[in-house]
Amino acid sequence: MLSHESQQQNFHSSLFDICVPAGHVYRRILKHLDMPRLRTYIASTYSTVGTTGYAVESAIKMLVLQFVEDISDREMERALRENMAFRFFCGFTPDAQTPDFTYFTKLRKRIGTKGIAELFNTFTAMMKEKGYIGETFTFIDASAVISKTNLWKERDAAIAAGETTLNNQNVHNHASDTDASFGAKSKKKKWFGYKRHVAVDMKQGLITKVVVTTANVSDNDPDIVASICPNQGMVFADKMYDTADVARVLRRKGCANGVILKNNRKEKNRALDRWRSGIRMPFENIFSKMRKFARYRGRVKMLFQGFAESLAFNLKRVAQLCPLG
Repeated sequence: MLSHESQQQNFHSSLFDICVPAGHVYRRILKHLDMPRLRTYIASTYSTVGTTGYAVESAIKMLVLQFVEDISDREMERALRENMAFRFFCGFTPDAQTPDFTYFTKLRKRIGTKGIAELFNTFTAMMKEKGYIGETFTFIDASAVISKTNLWKERDAAIAAGETTLNNQNVHNHASDTDASFGAKSKKKKWFGYKRHVAVDMKQGLITKVVVTTANVSDNDPDIVASICPNQGMVFADKMYDTADVARVLRRKGCANGVILKNNRKEKNRALDRWRSGIRMPFENIFSKMRKFARYRGRVKMLFQGFAESLAFNLKRVAQLCPLG
């Protein structure tokens, strides 16, 4: 006869089998989370003295899942308490105590931007080793991340201080997010906040590099392009990147130039640019799947958001590509 503990374990296993059936997206994501490798850096941030907290593996999984589902700290607390699929993913038994919402703020501070970058880069390296990243064709682009700031209030404060308008020269004196700035893609598309610059490997559509800047930094800033550019292959980008500085960066990095040329360029080959546009088009919708609003204030925290969201995107993408057998 089975012991009480064995019976309880069997019950928990059966419950999870019902709530999280074979082929569930969480099982497919977990298949690609090499926890012994991912936990290496994060474990070093944990103290070996004092009371025992939640396991490092569970902490990483909770952080990942919160960004996979794009939910708040309070929503995460409730989901872990009530949702068996969340408990299964994060390594909690059905009757285990789960953290309250304050835990997630402490967790992000503990891991920090360096830690989330380490998780992202480690997972990217794992996907490269498995052959999901080829570094033959790479797509680079930037997108807006809008800051949650009441600009009417800031504008009134600027006017009261004797300013005639609110702009990038004075907004830092009045905005609650002093790092954010105004940016524009065109006359109609303007925003206040940040800009997310990414590189996407075009073999399977996985994000390989992430940089977050204030909104007023140009897409084609050569230092930013150098930061996200690979060291081989061809780099595709839109007309915004058709500058001499970007061309020099690509040559220096050993990459072929796949940037679409501006219409006024004498050497423009429209047939070639149509091909470049067609190759690039399937990967442009990546930004539509990522959060358009800032979760936090400050560039460092926004960089944390950029890495965490890119890691979550890659996990969901890999789960689509590699169903559980």
